[in-house]
Amino acid sequence: QVQLVESGGGLVQTGGSLRLSCAASGRTFSSYAMGWFRQAPGKEREFVATISWSGGFLHYADSVKGRFTISRDNAKNTVYLQMNSLKPEDTAVYYCAASPTGWSTNRRAYDYWGQGTQVTVSS
Repeated sequence: QVQLVESGGGLVQTGGSLRLSCAASGRTFSSYAMGWFRQAPGKEREFVATISWSGGFLHYADSVKGRFTISRDNAKNTVYLQMNSLKPEDTAVYYCAASPTGWSTNRRAYDYWGQGTQVTVSS
């Protein structure tokens, strides 16, 4: 079992930055690939970024490539999402998730989810 708690969301102006954190409980955090997803009102939850268990493989959605950076610190059981050059269309609830089967862009590969943190980008 892995429990995930996101933090770091908030209100920011267009062009601003935020850093999301996701703290995981459990001693097996380093064996999970991690992902960030987001869900805007009236839309499906969509993939944002994923990182392998070692941190050696990263993959991003085209919409955030070059602006967002995913990273992890296995010693701290934490995964991060650095978000720069934010746009109003980035407004959503952001979720972190853990996958026991490796990195994936498919939300069905993730067994554990946090409660989400709201990110609002004003124009």
